[in-house]
Amino acid sequence: MSSRRQGEGLEALGHNVPVKDTYNPEVLESFENLHKDYDYWVRFNCPEFTTLCPITGQPDFAEIRICYVPDVRMVESKSLKLYLFGFRNNGDFHEDVVNTIMKDLIRLLDPKYIEVTGFFTPRGGISIYPYANYGRPGTKWEALAEQRLPSHE
Repeated sequence: MSSRRQGEGLEALGHNVPVKDTYNPEVLESFENLHKDYDYWVRFNCPEFTTLCPITGQPDFAEIRICYVPDVRMVESKSLKLYLFGFRNNGDFHEDVVNTIMKDLIRLLDPKYIEVTGFFTPRGGISIYPYANYGRPGTKWEALAEQRLPSHE
């Protein structure tokens, strides 16, 4: 780990951490954004996301895409992976999953802007692609969220 990052208290990165298959937002970790002087996008793709249908208990598969513009804190990718694995035995509707992920990351990071999309594979002949976004209130990012929501595909 870079000497610039050693004092940040990251517990998952560089350590053997057991993978849990239950929802737990406490596994999410963050670190300082060293490039706060300008705006940029960070994007994560999780193409092997699984969760359970809360009614049938059958598995649902998706690609989860998380895009955000960081402010002071950034999400550590290994902790994000462990967090997303935690949905494996969690039963929620697709729309709830996407909103839960977004809200947990907002609490952790307080990003300028974030959007989360779930590309769920078809079950019963229907695909569901829920999308949620957030822009920090009172900023240009709030306006971006308002603009992107109705035009999102």
